[in-house]
Amino acid sequence: MMKTAEQNYRDRMQRVLDYVDQHLDTDLDLESLSRVAAFSKFHFHRQFTATFGVTVQRYVQLARMKRASHRLASNEERSVTDIAMDAGYHAPDAFARAFRRRFGQSPSSFRKSPDWAPWLAAFGPLDNARSKLMQITYNHADVTIRDVPATPVAVLEHRGDRATLDATIKRFIAWRKAAGLSPETSPTFNIFRSERTPANPADYSMDLCVGTGQPIAADDDCMKAGIIPAGRCAVLRVVHDTHNLEPAALFLYRDWLPASGEEVRDFPLYCRRQLNFFNDAAVHDVVVELFLPLK
Repeated sequence: MMKTAEQNYRDRMQRVLDYVDQHLDTDLDLESLSRVAAFSKFHFHRQFTATFGVTVQRYVQLARMKRASHRLASNEERSVTDIAMDAGYHAPDAFARAFRRRFGQSPSSFRKSPDWAPWLAAFGPLDNARSKLMQITYNHADVTIRDVPATPVAVLEHRGDRATLDATIKRFIAWRKAAGLSPETSPTFNIFRSERTPANPADYSMDLCVGTGQPIAADDDCMKAGIIPAGRCAVLRVVHDTHNLEPAALFLYRDWLPASGEEVRDFPLYCRRQLNFFNDAAVHDVVVELFLPLK
């Protein structure tokens, strides 16, 4: 079957991403990457930014910084200076400043004890860019039905426009950090009490939760104690574009639920965000499980 013009365009852009991943130690300038895509160097920068929502330079910087953080956390026998050079920095202090600005830790501190919450947040633009070319489809075999136990959680309620959600997330991260509840050991849950984009933006409603049985002080002005109830759930695992679960939710409601014969119970759709080990190293990516509560 012949490719459409759009498919051909996407394939050429995907070629660039693959090339960057495989050649992080080379000079990934605009001209060389435009040649990989077979696009004019005079327009490629704008084409890339329009497609991925991030500039070529920013994408390469993030890819190199992600590899550098992997090397630090996996305790490779490589000096910080060598890792800095491989990341495109000519001086370790410049690398250290950039690393601290992005992750809130020095490279040596991250190597000893990584703080994964800001690490996950820092690579949102990189993950979003990669997801732009992925044709994400789900099928009924991707859904499992699971009996979920009751889960005690600490809850931070976000009510109001999604434009203010970043401030709520920062409060949530600061609280869990002070409480010693790392994403590495304590799961993160989001309970979706409204649509992602309600007709009235002020009606947006979501709970940010961290799994914990520890008591919450009555005068805590940030969090309150809550529970995710036990029960049967349809579970869909999401590994791409985990910042936007709308396509996965739409599949569950529009396709899976009518065909399953199941009925939903009175608890909102929610997800569990978890850190995932890969390459047998002490480094993580995020995987999300989306839960649709069933009767």
